[in-house]
Parts: sequence; C-alpha cells; structure tokens
Amino acid sequence: MSGANAIHGVILLGAIIATGTSEGALPVTLGVIAIVLAAVNMVGGFVVAYLLCAVGFILALKGLSGPRTARTGNAIGAVAAVVGCAIPFFYADLQHVGLILGAIVVGSVVGLIGARQVQMTQMPQMVALFNGVGGGAAAIVALLELRELAEVDSLGADVPWFTLLATGFTIVVGAISFAGSVITFLKLQEVMTSRPVVFPGLPVVFGLGLVVAVVLVVLGIVSPALVVGIVLALVGLLLGVLLVLPVGGADVPIVISLLNAFTGLTVAAGGYVLGNTLLLVAGTLVGASGTFLTRLMANAMGRSVGNILFGALKGGSTLGAGEASDRPVRSAGPEDIAILLAYAERVIVVPGYGLAVAQAQHTLRELVDVLTERGAKVDYAIHPVAGRMPGHMNVLLAEAQVPYEQLVEMDDINGDFKNADVVVVVGANDVVNPAAKTTPGAPIYGMPILNADEAKQVVFLKRSMRPGFAGIENELLYEPATTLLFGDAKDSLSKLLSAVKAQ
Repeated sequence: MSGANAIHGVILLGAIIATGTSEGALPVTLGVIAIVLAAVNMVGGFVVAYLLCAVGFILALKGLSGPRTARTGNAIGAVAAVVGCAIPFFYADLQHVGLILGAIVVGSVVGLIGARQVQMTQMPQMVALFNGVGGGAAAIVALLELRELAEVDSLGADVPWFTLLATGFTIVVGAISFAGSVITFLKLQEVMTSRPVVFPGLPVVFGLGLVVAVVLVVLGIVSPALVVGIVLALVGLLLGVLLVLPVGGADVPIVISLLNAFTGLTVAAGGYVLGNTLLLVAGTLVGASGTFLTRLMANAMGRSVGNILFGALKGGSTLGAGEASDRPVRSAGPEDIAILLAYAERVIVVPGYGLAVAQAQHTLRELVDVLTERGAKVDYAIHPVAGRMPGHMNVLLAEAQVPYEQLVEMDDINGDFKNADVVVVVGANDVVNPAAKTTPGAPIYGMPILNADEAKQVVFLKRSMRPGFAGIENELLYEPATTLLFGDAKDSLSKLLSAVKAQ
C-alpha cells in the first residue's frame, strides 16, 4: 500500500471509530476532524478543507454572539482550528516535523493546564497573554520570511514590494501587540500598578518611535535585510510598552480588545506573506471583530478610543486604585436587609467584579430563587463592561445556572430602576456611580451607567470603602436611600440567604 493510501485508510478508520463511539464531545470532535480530512484526501487537495475551516470560523463567531449558542460556537471554532493545523502535515513539504510536533505538545499541555486552573476573575489576564503570544508568533514568522525574502533579493530576483510591506507591518504590529499585551497582563494581575504610568516626553518618544518604525518599513522594502527586521521588532516592542503604560483602571480591558484586533491584522498580513488563505481569513475575522468590540466597549464607557489610550497624558484616563473613604455611611446587618427584601415586589440585582472574586454567584442565585418563589420579580442588570471583559457577568451567572431570561442588558432595564423597590449591588461600583452623569471632569464622566440611584432603596454589598476600579468615590454610597452590608460577598450573601429564609 502506498503512503497516501495508507494515510487515507487510517483517516477513514479513525472516522468510523470516532463517529461510532458513545456520546461525548471528544469522540464527535475526532470524528468530524477525521471525516473532513478523509473527504479532502479523496478530493485530492487541501483547498476544500481550508474553505470548510474558514466557514467554521465564521459560524463560531456567529455562535459566540449569544449565550445560548456560545458553547456550540466555541466547539466549532476549536474543531476548525485543529483541522487547519493538521492539514499541512498531509499536504505540505514540512521540515523539522519533530520540532513542530514537540512545540505543539508543549503548547497544548501549557494551554490545557492554564485553561483548567485559571479562575473566572483571571480570564482577562489569560486573554491578554494568549493574544500577546499570537502577536509575537506572527512577528517571529514574519522575521523568518524576511530572511528568505532578503536571500531571494540578494540573488537578483524580483520581490513584490507589497509582500515586503506586509512583512514589515506584521513584524512591527505583532511586536506592539506582544509587548502591549504583556503590560496589560501585569496591570490586571497587579504585578505592576494599574494606575497610568506617564513621564515627561512620553508623547515625543512615542511619536519618534512611530516615525522610526515607518522609516524601517520603507528601508525593508527598498533593501530587505534581517537586521532591519530585528531593529523594527525592537522598536515595535518599545511602542507596545509606551502605548499601554498610560492606560489605567477600567480602560485596560478595552486596550486588550484593541490589541486583539492588532493581532488579527498581523495574522492576516502574515497569511498574505505565506500565501495561506486560512490565516488570511482567520486574521481578518479576528481583526474586524476585535475592532468592532473595541468600539462597543468604548461607547459603553462613553469615551473615544483615542481618549482611552492617551487620556492620561492630560488627566482623562481612569485612574485605578484609590484610598478608602472614612465618610460616615448607613450600614446594616443581614437580618435588617432580609426584612427590606421580604417586602419588596420588584428587585434588581447589579452584579460586578466583586461577585466574581468571591465566587458568590451560586449563593446569589439561591437568594434570587427564594425571592422569586415568594412572588418578587427579580432581574439581573448587566452593564456592558461589568467585571473586566464584555460577557464576564453573563458567563459567571450562566455557570450558576441563572436563566438567560433574567439577564437584562443595561439599555433594556434602565427604565425599570425607578419602579424597583430594592436594588442589590453585589461587588459593582463604577457602573452605578452617578458621577458619570453629574461630575464633569470625573474619569468616568459620560460613561453610560445603570440607573440604580433612581430606585427606592439601594443595598450595597461591599468588602470595604475602597473606591471602584476607576479610583473615585461613589456618592451613591452616601445617599439616604442606600444601605451597606460589609463583608466578603459570598459570606454576606450566605447570611442574607439564611435571614431571608427565616422570615
């Protein structure tokens, strides 16, 4: 039997075994992969497989647009990615296959361990790291391609200028994405301060860096050389650091989304350089969706992307951690709050990052279930940037089996706050801070917020009087209609649940 027929036979056997296995995600995934590869092998080309993978990526994005279909969309995207990575082993003349397989094994193990161990509260940091790795990988591949293109040019062969332009673009933007993503990780992980870091002359240095990058790209087109690419990569790393240092507080997740778009563009440009249609399609999808998400997040913050990136240079960026206030507030115990909830017919819950930190979503759902069983109408008000990434609260509450119907977006629920008897704010702060509407010059001024201040009574579950991620006080805490319940969110909700059941 020839090598091709042997491969064909193994693939078909794998398809039969996998699809005939008992129910489960892994057998189905293996079956789909094997069947696709078998079909492609019978057709005699990899173009069909790349086309199917591209369609899979598009369907994955569509699935991820809604909570009900997100799991399916993620699975489709994962299968398409695995198939796309497997195709070159069958239809490309690969060298150093052992090293490639070794790198795949190492990367798979690291990714699996990371995905298993990462907490929901650390998801933005993980996204930042994964995004940075993608940008760095694209830059390295482009450097290797530049070396080959330089050798071709030295032999007198004609190298298309646009290919050299795309290569230079991939190097510099990939390096920016890598360095910037590392800084966002350090800020969110609190390894370094989350406050803006600025120094005299930063705009000048950044501007000169951009000019140098453009000059190097042009030089790489006129006279391609590996050393030019290496210097360009170093300049890109510097630009990435300088781009993110002035960003602070709640703006960091938006920059992660922007850098994700950068990585997508580098992958698309790299796909053009390599002549790989699948990379071109995947990179374009990531770049477009990342850009769209960045604009949505910026709109949710009521600010422009330019202000988010460079606002700190004139005092306009969210500032990060601040000092705890010693102003007097009205506080109460779980029993008093339980009495308040017992007479409430309309309750709105505002979840935030503190809920995720305390892992209190299951206890909160139990409390809401009890209130619902007693006749109260209860909904969760979801702000677009609650937590630290879009969808953070949706995923967290879905994990606790909260019905999708109870998750109501800001625009749909803001009109209901004036009719709410009680609003329970769990671990949120900036998304209900009236300063966004009443205090010009505040870091969050202009940001659309949840209108919790319009409710008859507001209950805040807080660990301390420290301000939110924006670093400013929330005047809602000091209003006569506001009551604070201090303590860890999970512990406070457990006590409150017991007190409500005892009513």
